[in-house]
Amino acid sequence: MRQAIAETGKRTQNLPKSAFAKIISKIRKQKFLFLLMLPGILYFLVFKYVPLYGILLAFKEFNPIEGIMGSPWVGLKYFQRIFDTDGVRQVVFNTLRISFLKIVFGFPAPIVFALMLNEIVGNKLKRLVQTVTYLPHFLSWIVISGLVFQLLSPSYGLYGYVCELFGWKTEVLLTQESPFISILIISEIWKEVGYGSIIYLAAIAGIGSEMYEAAKIDGAGRFKQIQYVTLPSLLPIISIMFILRLGHVLDAGFEEILSLYNPLVYGVADIIDTYVYRIGLESFQYSFGTAVGLCKGVVALVLIVCTNWIVRRFSDHSIW
Repeated sequence: MRQAIAETGKRTQNLPKSAFAKIISKIRKQKFLFLLMLPGILYFLVFKYVPLYGILLAFKEFNPIEGIMGSPWVGLKYFQRIFDTDGVRQVVFNTLRISFLKIVFGFPAPIVFALMLNEIVGNKLKRLVQTVTYLPHFLSWIVISGLVFQLLSPSYGLYGYVCELFGWKTEVLLTQESPFISILIISEIWKEVGYGSIIYLAAIAGIGSEMYEAAKIDGAGRFKQIQYVTLPSLLPIISIMFILRLGHVLDAGFEEILSLYNPLVYGVADIIDTYVYRIGLESFQYSFGTAVGLCKGVVALVLIVCTNWIVRRFSDHSIW
């Protein structure tokens, strides 16, 4: 009898734990690591997940007096309005064009800069270049836009001085549609190229020196080493960063454009975020603005999932 009870107890102890019990056990064992994660978790909960409650605005005729729950349902009225409004189609086209140009010219810039920085021999010079190029990232777009206004001023800026020196005709470039997009691309590259190169420099530092030594023995020069050693080693991180970048293809730079553009360049510079800001907040069309923002989020999710699937299908490097 005692033996049967002992065997039953052993079997009970050997029963598999539930998923919830496993999670609790893991939290107890790694409680200090979870405490370190707590600020990041709280950030996403407070600023990313709790505001999802406001998505209801896209399906309601919002009345500030009645509140979100008290406002009447209108279904897909505002989503239909998105496809019926010519201005929205132009805004989407502007967003895709600006974002595409930023990917074409801006995405390779940190990679090229990291490769060039890695070739600098002197450590002091390398640290100086790194410090100088990292600094613009920590400046707000308001400060950067002020610098851009000063540099491109036709009366007292560098642009005006050079035009006067060579006898050229000056124009207010920020009010011209043609140069405005170029100014956006160049200013963002200048601001983010140094900081964006950090992750690639870290990946380069992790490449084994024996690989470069083997390449030297085979007669490879500096360019061949970059081509056959450095770039293939950077391919996994480049793939992941490219997938994440495509997930933000509809984020064409809200703060940058809002601080630089004006009504004269709305035709080429007005993107989804600035349109939602003007329509939703300035014109008090909260429901329509929320519907546009929700469509943008859904499209971004579809893009990142599809891109990850394509990259995973043709290579071994993906996010999941």
